[in-house]
Amino acid sequence: MGRARKKRPEAAAPAAASPRSANVDAPRPPPSVRVSTETLDRFLSTVGEVILNSSQVRTAAESGDAGNHAAGLDRMDRVVGELQRRALELRTTPLLRIVEPLPRMARDVAQRLDKRVEVELRGGDLELDRSILDRLSDPLVHLVRNAVDHGIEEPAARLAAGKPEAGRVVIDARRENDTIRIAVRDDGAGMDLEAVRERAVEAGLVHPGIAEDLAAEQLAAFVFHPGLSTAKTVSEISGRGVGMDAVRATLDSLGGSVEVVTHAGQGTTTTLTVPITAAVQRVLLLEVEGECVALPIARVERIVELQAEAVETSGSEAFALVDDEPVPVLSLAQCLRLPEVVADRVVTLVLTEVRGEMLGVCVRRVLGQQQIYVKPVPELLASVKVLAGLTILGDGRPVFVLEPNHLL
Repeated sequence: MGRARKKRPEAAAPAAASPRSANVDAPRPPPSVRVSTETLDRFLSTVGEVILNSSQVRTAAESGDAGNHAAGLDRMDRVVGELQRRALELRTTPLLRIVEPLPRMARDVAQRLDKRVEVELRGGDLELDRSILDRLSDPLVHLVRNAVDHGIEEPAARLAAGKPEAGRVVIDARRENDTIRIAVRDDGAGMDLEAVRERAVEAGLVHPGIAEDLAAEQLAAFVFHPGLSTAKTVSEISGRGVGMDAVRATLDSLGGSVEVVTHAGQGTTTTLTVPITAAVQRVLLLEVEGECVALPIARVERIVELQAEAVETSGSEAFALVDDEPVPVLSLAQCLRLPEVVADRVVTLVLTEVRGEMLGVCVRRVLGQQQIYVKPVPELLASVKVLAGLTILGDGRPVFVLEPNHLL
């Protein structure tokens, strides 16, 4: 019986590409949002009204009917305004999307610290621009963790202080004009302002003599400085000296603000203020040495006019008394590096809050208010932090929108 011949091995089939390797060069899908059919139907209905009204205006213009032409333009303004509101509905989503997980997260943190906490959500149905909402998630998580870790006392300490055994954290959102104010409030021991004072002096943030006279709100504002922490030990929850400065940086980048109010034995409230939408804003138009710039109305406290001699200078700094309180004064022309002409006898100051302190911005004159559509700053100027956006006025002039927090 002959020897059986060996079977020649078949050529190996090419290995199938793994899903991971196949998708290495695949482009990322563009960002998308989920919109209800009802919202989309309202938007398309308004688009139809714009088309109809546009046709009516064109017919009136071609026939020379000035009366119907003017009336048609008025209707067009109203319809375009409605279209704008419908378009914003496509970009907004309820605040509940980012605050709903916070109660469970707070209870988990409390359990690890042998504490008890109850969390209440208010105003979760308010809607915000998705681009703003997504960036608010991390600051809110940090504030709630801080409230449980640093604010809420242990059950025995609370009972000894005459408080319920379980601490309470309230996340309260309210709308004020074109902004949303989100307050994170706890009923804990409050911030140790003496410890804040000591750490601020040690870090060289304030002179010891001045630190003794600072009010409670001024001391509380020091927690936003990088590296300043009052935690006695470093834990994986908080106390590394980071966090609150990142919260303020995020709010600054959104054109918002953050403030802290604390009372010994009663608790601490941290309030975030953000615009409802980043695309459409109401601004104050200002003239500065022949140039026109814009400042968000939500950031303007008030406008005052003073005699030029009321502004006192000390070295490179300037101050003015407003309601018997000294307010730093900044020349907007100098900040924007515009050549200054002869000063007026009357100084116009736009008062705005910058990092918790009032600042008087000196301008040539106020041109009025206007609702604008904010475009991104051109890439060439993206590194100029004071420029928050760009818009085009009705006469075709480009106008930059300024971010007050970067004026200093």
